[in-house]
Amino acid sequence: MNIIPMMKCANMEESILFYTHVLDFEWVGTWPETGAPSFSVLQREGAELHLSSHSGDGVTGAVVSIIAEDIDMLFLKYIGRGLKPGNKNSPVHQSPVSQTWGTREFYVDDPNGNTLRFIQRS
Repeated sequence: MNIIPMMKCANMEESILFYTHVLDFEWVGTWPETGAPSFSVLQREGAELHLSSHSGDGVTGAVVSIIAEDIDMLFLKYIGRGLKPGNKNSPVHQSPVSQTWGTREFYVDDPNGNTLRFIQRS
């Protein structure tokens, strides 16, 4: 069984650029190829993420967790690619944070206000 998260997006082109150029996702395809609303499939390390601008496909502000290794290095790589840390009131949006429950995490907001939580387990 595979569970595939879907993120709501207002601007598909901007979203695809963010996910592929900053966060290392690979673009699989968009349907229809031009125009709106549209639906896109992205992949990263064998996992899929779906983006949709269709009115019935969720709401912005979704949260997806991504288990990763060496998130300190990953965060620096993303910063080097132009990631601008968001949410000044949240330390975990500014840099990796060691959580009291034994994980190390940082959060990234996409251009649509969805959050990706990168988590490194101990």
